[in-house]
This record gives sequence, structure tokens and C-alpha cells, in this order.
Amino acid sequence: MKHRRGGDLSGGQQQQLAIGRALASRPQLLILDEPTEGIQPSVIKEIGQVIRTLADRGDMAILLVEQFYDFAAELADSYLLMSRGTIIQRGRGENMEQEGVRGLVAI
Repeated sequence: MKHRRGGDLSGGQQQQLAIGRALASRPQLLILDEPTEGIQPSVIKEIGQVIRTLADRGDMAILLVEQFYDFAAELADSYLLMSRGTIIQRGRGENMEQEGVRGLVAI
């Protein structure tokens, strides 16, 4: 895979490459827009572990935009729920289930 061009990679591999490129610049803020999109479950788990490790280091803020509830709930320190550009709910990540977030983000 090391010698393949980015455009020749699968969707999941391209997503991983995009995350790697973003991290290469050592950002203070990492914005991840649906990093699970088109990725197989085993890779989603790996990406989640990497995001958690990065968050735990404490030297970077991470903004995760995600529709996959379980992935977001597992990683969120805090959450903001939007509908049509308006914030409709916010809270601590650990309270997402009790606050009914899953029902609000059903696709």
C-alpha cells in the first residue's frame, strides 16, 4: 500500500490517509468530518482508538462531526446536537444516552 497513489486506495484507506495527513501538521484543532463514512467496522474501531489516544494526550482539541451514534458516544467528552444549523441540545458525552441523543440522531 505504501507505493499506491491516494486515488487508487479504497474509500476507507483514503479516509485513513486524510486523517494521517491532517495529523502530520501537528494541529491544535483536528476537525474530523464523518471519519467512519464508508469504512468497515474493524477499521472504525481502530480509528476510534487512535482518536481516543490523541484526545487523552491533551495537546489537541478534536471536533468530531459524526452520524454514527455509537462511535460518537464512545469518544465524546461533550456534545452539541444541531438541526438545520441550529443547536438543539448540548451536554456532556457521558450523558448522551440518558439525554435521548440516540433518538434524535436516528437516520
